[in-house]
Amino acid sequence: MMRLPKFEYRVPRTIAEAVKIIGDVGPEAQFVAGGTDLYPNMKRRQQTPRTVISVMRLQELNQITGDGPSGVRIGASMTLTDVLENQIIKRDYPVIASAARTISTPILRNMGTIGGNLLLDTRCNYYDQNYEWRKGINFCLKKDGDVCWVAPGSSKCWAVQSSDLVPVMVAIGAKLRFASTLGERVVDAAGLYNDDGIDYLKKRPDELLVDIQLPPTNGWRASYQKLRRRGAFDFPVLGVAACVHFKSDTIASARIVLGGIAPSPIEITEAEQSLIGKPLGDDQIQAAAEAAYIKARPLDNTDFVMNWRKQMARQYTIKALRELI
Repeated sequence: MMRLPKFEYRVPRTIAEAVKIIGDVGPEAQFVAGGTDLYPNMKRRQQTPRTVISVMRLQELNQITGDGPSGVRIGASMTLTDVLENQIIKRDYPVIASAARTISTPILRNMGTIGGNLLLDTRCNYYDQNYEWRKGINFCLKKDGDVCWVAPGSSKCWAVQSSDLVPVMVAIGAKLRFASTLGERVVDAAGLYNDDGIDYLKKRPDELLVDIQLPPTNGWRASYQKLRRRGAFDFPVLGVAACVHFKSDTIASARIVLGGIAPSPIEITEAEQSLIGKPLGDDQIQAAAEAAYIKARPLDNTDFVMNWRKQMARQYTIKALRELI
């Protein structure tokens, strides 16, 4: 049986109190919302904070405001269930509701939060094991070791970014607001993620994710397609998010983003360029899918054979774009 290590549990009532606590305690503290990622990691001794700071009772993090024409703000502690069942999200941002619905199971969606999914730890077959198993292989580069067992000759950790909502937020141009004792800052979702399985976020440990800012739905359509072994529960081993802005019958701008195959989401600019200035037809979809296939380079650190997952980047890009017609 895997047990949690001992830790102090703090429950602040305001954002100011929360960031002060982590500022005072320092790097041995972590924020927690639903805990569906942090607590299993603590049981496996992947993360061992001495102080855990719950943000579930912060009012500003538990509300959704705005609408499609003006833009929406989603508090970071809103549960995935609350997000996907929200009438404004379902009506104006259906891609977010559909992507959130693919995450895990209903019970875990009742606990897990949108902020937690956007800050999800990277995953790997060699990393996501219990302490004794990892000790048996002499640990890995991501935690306690000095070798990446996915690519032993590499000095980089290749653990995979496995959030379903990250590719979607990057594709639609969402922004994330962080708070700390130094003040606030707003970051484009596209600029938050590092291509490094260890240092995977451009975020300081003392920063608290406050909300997600969705842009106005001004003539764009978006979709998300997810590859996994089972129809529920599993993390993505490939995710494709597509977002296109139409001007009359042609595409004014486009974003194609792949998740689940690298330490960060991958924007396929070649696929985007093949769409701009043209109608969304079969020829354009095939060209974009081929560009996604060429750029997709999954490694052997998740489910399924990596070469087959590369092939699926083409097929799932086709599915994502055809959904927009």
